Amino acid sequence: MEEQIDVNDLGENIVRTLKTIFDPEIPVDIYELGLIYDVFVNENYDVKILMTLTSPNCPVAETLPMEVKEKVSSINMVKEVEIELTFDPPWEKDMMSEEAKLELGML
Repeated sequence: MEEQIDVNDLGENIVRTLKTIFDPEIPVDIYELGLIYDVFVNENYDVKILMTLTSPNCPVAETLPMEVKEKVSSINMVKEVEIELTFDPPWEKDMMSEEAKLELGML
């Protein structure tokens, strides 16, 4: 019998994992930086992450989404991971959490 896990608990685990991924140019994790727009988890434990980059010309445009997919895929119980990259709305500094702004000396 397969272990059952609450979808909300899995979502929280995904967020904890996202907080271990850092933008190489900014010493703040991508979740607090505001690059993660949404995380969807369905009843089959398939995950879709809607994310952006600080700019379309971001030097890690190829590697950062792959890192997100690999790390989230490694979470126990996660089946499939889809990353959707969007620039609508474009990322702005206002999307950062208070914690990120404090870390970067913006408060």
